[in-house]
Amino acid sequence: MEITLELIVFIVLALFTTVSALLAVTTHRILRAATYLLFVLFGTAGIYFQLNYSFLGAVQLLIYAGGITVLYVFSILLTSSEGDKAEDQKGYKLFVGLAATLFSLGVCLYVTLCHDFRPEHFVHGELHVSEIGHTLMSTAKYGYALPFEVISILLLACIVGGILIARKR
Repeated sequence: MEITLELIVFIVLALFTTVSALLAVTTHRILRAATYLLFVLFGTAGIYFQLNYSFLGAVQLLIYAGGITVLYVFSILLTSSEGDKAEDQKGYKLFVGLAATLFSLGVCLYVTLCHDFRPEHFVHGELHVSEIGHTLMSTAKYGYALPFEVISILLLACIVGGILIARKR
């Protein structure tokens, strides 16, 4: 296997994303978890850009790293106290969490080891932005206009619910 700059950048991005994901799920402070989630989303966007999926990378940065993380932080600051910490998991919850983690790791290892992921099987690049836009805003069978509207209503309900919870205090 030849070591190239592309491989080195991928390894750095993968390690950055993995470490940030581990920190996001192991920290006891919820605001730090949201910050580590932001780093995970940045790392994922970097991998998209490395694969020449510039539209997907831009969407990852704008929608997820920008909008969704700001919504999480807004919700956390609006609904939680300053000293909120996660509870230590004990008993069956710890066992179920570890079992789910090991099962997920097994599935990932199975998929990775049993399938051929050679670079020549993948086509780099992306569709034209106009084609992506027409698909996203289409109301046809495989269009995304309805799911987009449903998600926007869900996010609006979450914001209103957060404000109502904050007003009760």
